[in-house]
This record gives sequence, C-alpha cells and structure tokens, in this order.
Amino acid sequence: MKLVTTNPRRSSPLRETAVHATSQPCYTYRRSIYSNRNPMEGRIVGMLTVRALRAVLVVVLAGTVFVQASMVWALATDPEDGSLPLTPLRVITILGMVSVQVALVCVWRLVTMVRRGTVFSNAAFRYVDVLIGAIVAAALVWFAVTVLNAPGQRADPGVTVIMGGVGVAILGVALIVLVLRMLLAQAVARDAEATQMQDELNELI
Repeated sequence: MKLVTTNPRRSSPLRETAVHATSQPCYTYRRSIYSNRNPMEGRIVGMLTVRALRAVLVVVLAGTVFVQASMVWALATDPEDGSLPLTPLRVITILGMVSVQVALVCVWRLVTMVRRGTVFSNAAFRYVDVLIGAIVAAALVWFAVTVLNAPGQRADPGVTVIMGGVGVAILGVALIVLVLRMLLAQAVARDAEATQMQDELNELI
C-alpha cells in the first residue's frame, strides 16, 4: 500500500501570488534605496574624494585656530586705537571661529558616516541639526560684525550692504542644509519601511 504525502513547505498558487504581491513593493523600495547608496558610496564618495575633503577640512580648521590665536594675542597685547571697537570685533571673531569649527566637525562626522554606509540612520540627524545651528550662529556673528562696522562706513555704505548680503547668503546655506535634512528624513523613512516590509515578507514565507 503506497502512502501519498504532501509537502507542507510547498506553497499553493494563492500563497505564491500573495508572496509575489508583497515582495514587489519591498523589492522596489530596496532597489530605490540601494540605487541611491551605491553611487554615493562607490563612485561619488570614493576613497580619494573622502581624503581630499578631509584634507580641506583639516586646513580650514587649522586656519580657524590660527585666527583665534591671533585674536587672543591681539586682545592681550594690542589696545584699541579708538577708530573701531576692536575688542568687541575680536571677541565676535573668536566666537565666529568656534561656530565654523563646530560646523567642520559635523561635516567630518557626516562624511565618515557616508563612507561607512550608515548615513541613512537617525544618528545622522544629530550632526545635521548641529550643523544647521552652527551655520545660523555664524550668520548672526557676521551680522553683529556688520553692525559694529557700519558706523565706520558712513562714507561708503555700499560696504555695509555687501556685508549684509553675505550674512543673508550664509543663512541661505543653512536653508539648503535644512532641505537636505528633509531629503535625508525621507530616505531614512523609506529605508525603515522597506526593512519592515522585508521582515513581514520573511514571516509570511
């Protein structure tokens, strides 16, 4: 007598259809995320690009430290001559260099996360938020310098207007970074949704 057994692992046509319908959106999401990650991590942000960017960041950071040291030395040795409020300008310059240094550190951390493939995570938002705050602080410092310098430019007010325009441009950079943060949030949300769909698909299979 021959017994006929059924394979419990064999999926029915209805089950295969459900699996295919569930896996198709998940595959589309995953493909979209990976298509954005691979060019960023492979071709655009290669080893040479990362090293070059880090070299620029180190040079700029060293320049800000040099400016800070010069301002501190000037505060200690060079008194005001009465033509300009040198002490407030020097203090504001030191604070402005601090905001630039914070921004440079945040960019360094974000570049490291991009290189490691972990930039599409919630941890990146912390550095992006600090970066936006540092840029806004730098803009406010520049506006303060513009206001302190304005009385000495009464004969040529165009300089004050140009300096004010530079401050507005710095705020524009902060807005650009804010838009990039929104795009990053969308990418992270899509990645999380794709992961959830993948987990549900694995449970279904």
